[in-house]
Amino acid sequence: MTEIKNVKVFTEQQIFQEGSIFIEDGLFTGVSHKPEEIIDGQGCYAVPGLIDIHFHGCMGYDFCDGTIEALEAIARYEASMGVTAIAPAAMTLPVEQLEKILANAAEYKEKSGRKADEADLLGVNMEGPFISKCKKGAQDEAYIIPGDVEIFRRFQKAAKGLVKFIAVAPEEEGALAVVEQLKDEAVVSVAHTNADYDSAMAAFQKGAAHAVHLYNAMPPFTHREPGVVGAVSDSGHVTAELICDGIHIHPAVVRATFRMLGSGRIILISDSMRAAGMPDGEYTLGGQAVQVSGGRAVLASSGALAGSAVNLMECMKTAVKKMGIPLEQAVACASVNPAKRLGEYDRYGSISPGKKANVVLLDHDLNLKAVIKDGSKIYESV
Repeated sequence: MTEIKNVKVFTEQQIFQEGSIFIEDGLFTGVSHKPEEIIDGQGCYAVPGLIDIHFHGCMGYDFCDGTIEALEAIARYEASMGVTAIAPAAMTLPVEQLEKILANAAEYKEKSGRKADEADLLGVNMEGPFISKCKKGAQDEAYIIPGDVEIFRRFQKAAKGLVKFIAVAPEEEGALAVVEQLKDEAVVSVAHTNADYDSAMAAFQKGAAHAVHLYNAMPPFTHREPGVVGAVSDSGHVTAELICDGIHIHPAVVRATFRMLGSGRIILISDSMRAAGMPDGEYTLGGQAVQVSGGRAVLASSGALAGSAVNLMECMKTAVKKMGIPLEQAVACASVNPAKRLGEYDRYGSISPGKKANVVLLDHDLNLKAVIKDGSKIYESV
């Protein structure tokens, strides 16, 4: 048994409480025996391992590279940053290429002998190809296609069930049929869409339950045209992603969104691409050239934002330190809520007996001090 003592533990009630955490056989336990190992948390915050349900890559690699090497490097970096579980996002690419990428993810998931310092792959977030050309963002227009249930099932077969999210633009051909027929097979999300309020509401009423990077790649929220954002607000079952990198959304809008939706419906994401963990320079995303300067990633061809260059832990810290979001709410939005949205809250997302012992220690300035994954320390700051 391991005891992590002298920490402020993030509880199921989403408050911090001074105490100890006990770990046995890689799981949290509520039973205290004489510990074989004692870790002094030195007054740090102890939060559940974070879960990023929407990002593309880091350290020069991308999920869509479609190689085991890329997934290993991505998972290792994310875990070292306190993101101990992941659901990377696929870009809009040819269907056959996406099938190979998904098959690679399934192979990685089943691979024996994986190292303990790699984040757990919990699923895949399909950001395309059933989206709108007029709100394509950094997606390649050449590969955008109408919604198609059978193509989704090809994706899911290749992924061996790993696809947890499938995005649609509600106003596009085939989208509502996809929602109706797939709502029980995956979380249907609204993304890269020009839908007005009524079109978005139609999708949510038929079973869509998630909004991809709210405010980005969708119509603006105004007093006469509330659009997708207004429809999300009016649909209590819908969760919404927010990119809190300080570039994609103004801090005042982040604060307003927390007031509008409540912290229980918001999921913080990084939407990071290859440049996360890397210096400024030239990269690619979905086969398109990206220029990263001052931490801002844009398409070289158009200047459109092309994801972020920071990880989820940095986004959570930005939400708290620069946007005024209470730490308790930010932690819930980066751990509890994504675990619930993935259907994995029985194993992830809180420091509770029986769950996987993934815990991150942060000092009072939210600097990363240690990462414990499956009960073993995989990172410690010097």
